[in-house]
Amino acid sequence: MELKPENHTQIVGLLEKGVSIPNPLTLDVGKEVDIDRVSSKGVRLYPGCRIYGANTVISEGAQIGYEGPVTIEDCRIGPHVALKGGFFRRAVFLEGASMGSGAHVREGCLLEEHASGAHCVGLKQTILFPFVTLGSLINFCDCLMAGGTSRKAHSEVGSAYIHFNFSADGDKATASIYGDVPRGVMINQPPIFLGGQGGTVGPIRVTYGNVAVAGTILRKDALTPNRLLIGKTHRGGTIPFTAGLYPGISRLVEHNIYYLASLTALKQWYAQVRHPFFRMQKLGDLMYEGALEILDLAVEERLKRLDEVAQRMPHSIELRGGEASDKEGRMAFHRNMDRIRDLFESDIAEEPETDLRDRFLKGIEANSGERQNYLQAIQGLPSDISALGTAWLEGVINRLCRMSADMLPAMRLFRKL
Repeated sequence: MELKPENHTQIVGLLEKGVSIPNPLTLDVGKEVDIDRVSSKGVRLYPGCRIYGANTVISEGAQIGYEGPVTIEDCRIGPHVALKGGFFRRAVFLEGASMGSGAHVREGCLLEEHASGAHCVGLKQTILFPFVTLGSLINFCDCLMAGGTSRKAHSEVGSAYIHFNFSADGDKATASIYGDVPRGVMINQPPIFLGGQGGTVGPIRVTYGNVAVAGTILRKDALTPNRLLIGKTHRGGTIPFTAGLYPGISRLVEHNIYYLASLTALKQWYAQVRHPFFRMQKLGDLMYEGALEILDLAVEERLKRLDEVAQRMPHSIELRGGEASDKEGRMAFHRNMDRIRDLFESDIAEEPETDLRDRFLKGIEANSGERQNYLQAIQGLPSDISALGTAWLEGVINRLCRMSADMLPAMRLFRKL
């Protein structure tokens, strides 16, 4: 009697097109998976793999499950990606990205070229720019990290690091940015290093060249470059605490709006700059589509979390009492959250700084030549052309920050813009 798994047809189809499957009977492939979205070139599915989701893409050279069983659900996997063991759902991995065994990568994650994590790394709503490297035993959700220029000079998060993304007030309006989008996309900035057994209490911003020593908990922005960040522990004891006071509400709102504006700028970068490079890859259009979906999902998540805080402002005012100006700012935030949402969901949010954008795109065209590799093309740009691109994206971010600040004058946001 011949035994056949329920997904016999799917597995046979993958084998017939040339996918390497050492032990086909250990594989589970959902009936909804479109095997035309799986490359026939150099893909290897090791024993114990489970592949689900109609949106799943597996590009050439991908290696899935070498260190342990892997579950994939609606992920877009680029060329030569290695997912060595763990669970991956609604995430996008661009060329050369990798994750070690025990990974837990959930929706909203975008790992760009050669970004990597060692074993037992947890990610959700996380964006890693090229070459960013995570150690082992890390929880790094709700953040964006850039910096570094190669696999030898890369931003790195040390083992046992935590991004604390759930506040004592019970919200997740805590997304942090290490580096930034306008300079980070140029892949020419000094790396950031976050020492092991440390953490970040989001939301904060850390700029390039900064090094947090091992064991440091970051609680404040670090926007001066090339600094050694040394945290100090709190004094022991107890003090009164009431959830929902939100003493630093203006800072929280400002950081969230800056994050939203940065995501919008990154979407522009993908649409205007990265798209042609995706088209040069087999299955590249599907990878590009997936990356844009991740960025849209990231915007949706940040708006959702910020709205949850906005709805708590009337109760916060009741708890705090305080000055009239503080009450005015909190109520304005509460009443205008729909306008902020409309801003970041509307077409106006994606209107580029056209003159700078067009000059930058012409610079790419003039300097990229026959290069088909995205990293080589961007890193090969002259500094004056890179500066144009940075200025374009900074203009996108600054415009959205100013428009948001105009809706909330009592909060006095972005006073340095």
